[in-house]
Amino acid sequence: MASGLLSDCASSSSCSIRLHQFKGKSRAFARPFGCNGSISLPLRNLSVKNCTFASNSTGWSLSAVSSAMTDNASAIIIDGKAVAKQIREEVASEVARLKDAFGIIPGLAVILVGSRKDSQTYVRNKKKSCEDVGITSYEVNLPEYCTEEEVLKHISVFNNDPSVHGILVQLPLPRHMNEQNILNSVSIEKDVDGFNPLNIGCLALQGREPLFVPCTPKGCMDLLHRHNIEIKGKRAAVIGRSNIVGMPAALLLQRENATVTVVHSRTSNPEEIVRQADIVISACGIANLVRGSWLKPGAVVIDVGINPVEDPESPRGYRLVGDVCYEEACKIASAITPVPGGVGPMTIAMLLSNTLTSAKRIHNIK
Repeated sequence: MASGLLSDCASSSSCSIRLHQFKGKSRAFARPFGCNGSISLPLRNLSVKNCTFASNSTGWSLSAVSSAMTDNASAIIIDGKAVAKQIREEVASEVARLKDAFGIIPGLAVILVGSRKDSQTYVRNKKKSCEDVGITSYEVNLPEYCTEEEVLKHISVFNNDPSVHGILVQLPLPRHMNEQNILNSVSIEKDVDGFNPLNIGCLALQGREPLFVPCTPKGCMDLLHRHNIEIKGKRAAVIGRSNIVGMPAALLLQRENATVTVVHSRTSNPEEIVRQADIVISACGIANLVRGSWLKPGAVVIDVGINPVEDPESPRGYRLVGDVCYEEACKIASAITPVPGGVGPMTIAMLLSNTLTSAKRIHNIK
């Protein structure tokens, strides 16, 4: 049954997407349900696998999305790469202003425990992104067998370092460590991942504002905003209820007056619920789970999933697909994020933005 396939595990790891965790079992190389989803990301007016991409200097509008559906019966591609590039340029400009006007350079500290290849890749990407926008990066690499106390010690040092404005602990951590203890030890003023319970609590409460919003859900919302997609009064379905993506995404949609339903591993009728939604955010980590038949015609689809599936024709032996069967969905949806190139680039862009915000807040700069 489809409902039994939905995972509640996080589909991102410390502002990066996990590739293969599913209730403690590997989902790597799960076979897709007959969906290719292989795409490239052109910048303007190029048809890609039955999906039309069109952009302009002022962004997207919902009327443009509707027009695309009428004229081409295909979805607008929401290009996360292009939006993330714009955000990075905005951050770089503001970082340069802080340096020139106040002598302040934002700093981001990353703690990596162990030698997981995917985690190492994420940390390298974050470090390079920091360098590109002028943010100073600090990195601590600890062995898999180190103690929880050693990690806490490094966090304490960064908490007290005025040159560090953001602290990120790369997840997942080794099994012998208490993840919550470690995340809770990060100063709330430097919690650029947005995982501190006080930040999440403020996100959940009306009339309260968190200091930081988790990066991947924030990136999803930014894609909707920059494409002028109406949220207020719309029905939204969030697939997956992880602390990292699903739950905060649902809270963010609700804050903007959407009527939100969360679909998870115990939901008995996921297809019916998703089919009623004007906006679908999928973050369950199951390749091609959401078929075209699940979607309401004209729905906007934000696909957070990044899942490796077998592909003998690929040099790597696999390719990456989302939670949504792209080739089917782009014929039904009005707008959709591709995988790769959709939400993924936005996650690091939001991390850079949060770090900049932290530096300005700590130094009381508008």
